[in-house]
Amino acid sequence: MITVRQSKSFVLLMAMMLLIALATGCGKSDSTAGKAKETLTVATAYDAKSLDPHATNDVASSNVMAQIYENLVALNDKGEVIPMLAESFKRLDPVTYEFKLKKGVKFHNGEELKASDVKFSLERALTPMGASIAHIVGEIDPAGFKIVDDYTIVVKTKVPFAGFLPSLAHTGGSILNEKAVKAAGKDYSQNPVGTGPFKFTKWAKGDRVELERFDGYHGNKPQFKNMIIRVIVEPTNRAIELESGSVDIAYEISTNDLKRVQDNKDLKLLRIMDNSITHLGMNTNKKPFGDVRVRQAISYAIDSKTVVDSVWRGIGSAAVGPVPMNVKYFNKSLTSHEYNPEKAKQLLAEAGLPNGFKTTIWTNDKKERVDMATIIQNQLKQVGITVDIKVMEWGAFLDGTNKGEQDMYIIGWTSQINDPDMSLYAMFHSSKFGAGGNRPFYKNSKVDELIEQGRLMEDSDARQTLYFELQNMINADAPWIYLNAGEQVVGTKKAVKGFVPSPFGYHVLYNVSFDGQ
Repeated sequence: MITVRQSKSFVLLMAMMLLIALATGCGKSDSTAGKAKETLTVATAYDAKSLDPHATNDVASSNVMAQIYENLVALNDKGEVIPMLAESFKRLDPVTYEFKLKKGVKFHNGEELKASDVKFSLERALTPMGASIAHIVGEIDPAGFKIVDDYTIVVKTKVPFAGFLPSLAHTGGSILNEKAVKAAGKDYSQNPVGTGPFKFTKWAKGDRVELERFDGYHGNKPQFKNMIIRVIVEPTNRAIELESGSVDIAYEISTNDLKRVQDNKDLKLLRIMDNSITHLGMNTNKKPFGDVRVRQAISYAIDSKTVVDSVWRGIGSAAVGPVPMNVKYFNKSLTSHEYNPEKAKQLLAEAGLPNGFKTTIWTNDKKERVDMATIIQNQLKQVGITVDIKVMEWGAFLDGTNKGEQDMYIIGWTSQINDPDMSLYAMFHSSKFGAGGNRPFYKNSKVDELIEQGRLMEDSDARQTLYFELQNMINADAPWIYLNAGEQVVGTKKAVKGFVPSPFGYHVLYNVSFDGQ
């Protein structure tokens, strides 16, 4: 039994303990409030296909790889080539380039960057596994490497190539560590090692990639420790996760969610026209698409402006050609192809198809592409073409279109340098069928010839004339029906600072910081 005196002492003791606890708790709370945010979480629409820069050329993979790897050079916001891993570079003659490397740069496995790693990376990109980036590195002379010393390398191209230096800024030009690649073998795509600000820690396929700050990074250290890139396919779910605070940045805000992000005082909406062209491609290796009259008929049967306006409702614009409007030598005189269903029927009759035909459109599960396919399905029905829509997972879609299994398909292509060669060579040269980029399996010997000439020319009025002619020729052949010129629409928390959306479609994330940091 507790006496009265004991009770008073007990109460006094408990009061003192409570005061101590409150004081301690307040101190802890203040400390937490002032603690820097350590994790950046980003919502993206697609999972990466591979984290090996030589094995893929899709934007979703580049969005991750851009945080892990670095290149010899980069492009600034004016599209100018600037040093990255190279301390300096110079052109010794029309086909010879010298790169002097920064000293003391470490890979994530602790190895120091050497000229031998550069040689290994570029040679590896030239092998068959680099088929998807052959348009980036294909003009490098396989016998044209000379290691002067550990920090100096000379690289030759087979011919003078105007786009060589800017092409090296593409993720396909990432520099890998020879030791890490050989140690991982066939599993390297899931165990990437670069020199970038973040190192790979985990990949839960279809869900997320997790990265951790590389404290041995040679440049400015990121202000947060962890990066999580989450795959959230449904666009409204990305917006909801942004609103709730579960993610800090959400890519590809849809038309349905623009207002909710714009009107939220805790969020920011960032927009920039990008270098992508979404198009309906036709496999010219399959009947009846090998007949230019059929392709032209489909072009006349589709009102692409209505398709774009109905689906995108103010995001981007109707595309008019294969070169994006931000890219050098975009032909400003081009207009949207004519919508003329009667002309479409006439051409189909001339091609021996007066009653039309049955076909399929492949698309991945991006809502806007499915919606565009549905409208196109209805428009083609008006001229007698019956279309089934096949919605596919992104990886399966890429694999199938690489192999040429599709009839028609909807996909985007983003030019990741400010040169028209990247918009045209991979897409329309007959040496780049399938995985190389030419998914319509389109072949025109005159187009091949002009593309080959254009990539060798220095910038000039003559080069502009050539690229204008190329755009007109490709439009007349109609292997693509141009749909929308893309726009990057990104939502971020208001507290996010330093994020700048890129017209290339993949974004630098390691410069991000948060209010109070």
